[in-house]
Amino acid sequence: MSGESEHLHTPAFTKRDVDGDSLPRSVCDSCGFIDYQNPKVIVGSAIRHNERILMCRRAIEPRIGYWTLPAGFLELHETAEQGASREAQEEACADIKIERLLAVYSVTHISQIQLIYKAHLVRPEIAPGPESQEVALFSWDEIPWDEIAFPSVVWTLSYLREVWDTDEFMPFGNPPEGKFPFKFK
Repeated sequence: MSGESEHLHTPAFTKRDVDGDSLPRSVCDSCGFIDYQNPKVIVGSAIRHNERILMCRRAIEPRIGYWTLPAGFLELHETAEQGASREAQEEACADIKIERLLAVYSVTHISQIQLIYKAHLVRPEIAPGPESQEVALFSWDEIPWDEIAFPSVVWTLSYLREVWDTDEFMPFGNPPEGKFPFKFK
């Protein structure tokens, strides 16, 4: 038994240069394992139904009480499309059909890559999931613009409007600085 406790320790990591790499990395002092830190992948969808857009009022932080599109972290061993469908089901009890990739955003200040799909409801029934206070289908004029949770939701809604009636478009990216000014309340 005493031998076991000698092997149960938290490894120490040191930030240092690694051969063949351009950035310093956290390297385990005892075994040389390199602990790469990479961005998180967020998947979601802009979901349409009868000229309306599905939105969820957040029941969790960050930005509890504000409106967003169904989206969240991609899980291990699922495709981005599977993740976006799962998030729609978890947050809005929505069965969706993914049409195509709408946008790819780089949100560097929080180290996220966001993949947002254009989709539509397979059936009209929706309901709040555990991460949503409420869900609703909004016409363009009904969207609660002053209560939007994140800048990327504003970008996505604006891009969706540009391609509402077509499937022929290239995915959008981050807008030019200042195109969609956004202020958190």
